[in-house]
Amino acid sequence: MSEPVESESTPKADLRQIEQLVAALEADLAKVRSGSADVQALRDEVDSLKRLLDSSGPPPGPVHERLRSIHRLLDTLVDDAIQGARYVAEIGRMLGM
Repeated sequence: MSEPVESESTPKADLRQIEQLVAALEADLAKVRSGSADVQALRDEVDSLKRLLDSSGPPPGPVHERLRSIHRLLDTLVDDAIQGARYVAEIGRMLGM
C-alpha cells in the first residue's frame, strides 16, 4: 500500500483525542470474541495507529489514513451487527419473545 501524500488540505489531528479513542477501541475489542476477519482487521488497524501515535511526531497524513481505515471497518461491522440484530429480532418474534 502506498503512503498517502501529505497535503496542506490534511487537517491537523488532535493526537490526545485520537489516543483516547485508540485506548477505548482497544478496551472494547478486547471484549469481542475472535473469529471475524473484520474484527481482526480492526484490531490490526488500531494497533497500527497506536504504534504510529507512539512514534515521535507522527505525520498527520498516515494518522488520517489509519482513522479512515478504522472508520470503514467500523461501518462494515455496524452494518453486520444491524443485520444480526434484525435476525435476532425476527427469531425472537418467531419464538414469541
